Amino acid sequence: MNIDSIKNGIVIDHITAGRGMEIYHLLGLDKLDCSIAIIKNVHSNKMGKKDIIKVDSDIVIDTNVLGYVDPGVTVDIIKDGVLVEKKRISLPSEIKNVILCKNPRCITSTEQELPHIFRLTDPKNRVFRCIYCETKAD
Repeated sequence: MNIDSIKNGIVIDHITAGRGMEIYHLLGLDKLDCSIAIIKNVHSNKMGKKDIIKVDSDIVIDTNVLGYVDPGVTVDIIKDGVLVEKKRISLPSEIKNVILCKNPRCITSTEQELPHIFRLTDPKNRVFRCIYCETKAD
């Protein structure tokens, strides 16, 4: 398989195999009008298999989304065909409007304009809880 290199854009690398599409949708990449390559189940010496997303556009992405879905991914920034920056993404302490609170009694279910904010309460087990009602995120 041959995937062209990108001139200006980003490469999201070291995605756990099978999580590439989830990241694609949560980042809203489906709404972009540029070339995007999602490469699934690529052989990796470090991970066994991994997914990669290449975006041929200079965009800003929400690293908290990446950290929530798959901490440990890397984001490579490409300018004029050259890697200019490599970011290692970690678990965020808070996420906003990434997921919705499932509690029907939560204030976010009646007050539609409130942001859905979850805080990391247990880093070891990757547990996020709603700041309004303490409901655990799925």
